[in-house]
Amino acid sequence: MAHKNDVQFSIREYRPSDEHVVLSLFRDGILEHVYPAFFSAMSNPDHIGVTLSISMAGYVLGGSSYFLALFFGLSWAGIIYYCCYEIYEDYMMKRLSTDMADIKASYLDNPDHGFWVAEADVNGQAKVVGILAVMGKAGEDEGERFEDWNGGLNGSEFDQDAGNGSYGEMSHLVVVYPWRRKTLGSQLMRKVLDFCKERGLTRIVTDVSSPQAAALSMYQKLGFVETASHRNTHRNRWFSKLARINMMRMEKSI
Repeated sequence: MAHKNDVQFSIREYRPSDEHVVLSLFRDGILEHVYPAFFSAMSNPDHIGVTLSISMAGYVLGGSSYFLALFFGLSWAGIIYYCCYEIYEDYMMKRLSTDMADIKASYLDNPDHGFWVAEADVNGQAKVVGILAVMGKAGEDEGERFEDWNGGLNGSEFDQDAGNGSYGEMSHLVVVYPWRRKTLGSQLMRKVLDFCKERGLTRIVTDVSSPQAAALSMYQKLGFVETASHRNTHRNRWFSKLARINMMRMEKSI
């Protein structure tokens, strides 16, 4: 498949020999959201006000000390960064101890699950530059998913299907930085859509965090719509409040 600048890539099923590079991509792909989440949180008017207030308190308590003003402000920023980091690291560690602990057993041994890698031809050598996975789910699993969501379905096309019909749950979309904005993410997602359609699944769903602006844009271009949202990151609730990370469910009928 031709790519920009005549570089080649192909999408294939995961192999056990891919484990090391795939796990490395997964870790990097999750933790790279920490900085965007941090900057998004710190740009919130509430956090800006708190930062200025804390800095002013340091200035006053330190007897007009600019050093303490800076120290207090940076300390608050450090707390926000820590909250963002802990949320994404906690998610990463949970997945590494569950489905990603044995990718073959979790995905390849189930005909309704799939895990793919994208390989690029770089200077004559194949290099893994992207990954994506999907799990086929029974309709009754939908009720369990909604227990953790605030709000409900927004799109009328999903109203009758909620809780009925099998669907695909997509996760672990990671594309290496130099390969972004070159349609590789879209190609991986179309692979999953075709896979789910072949297995008679009625919908495909994925959960995405608000700092993932590029991923959200790509989902929308492919016809996904936001159907529910929440701020429960399954970490300490204060971490979620301070980080201000919103989790969104994106869905597409197949």
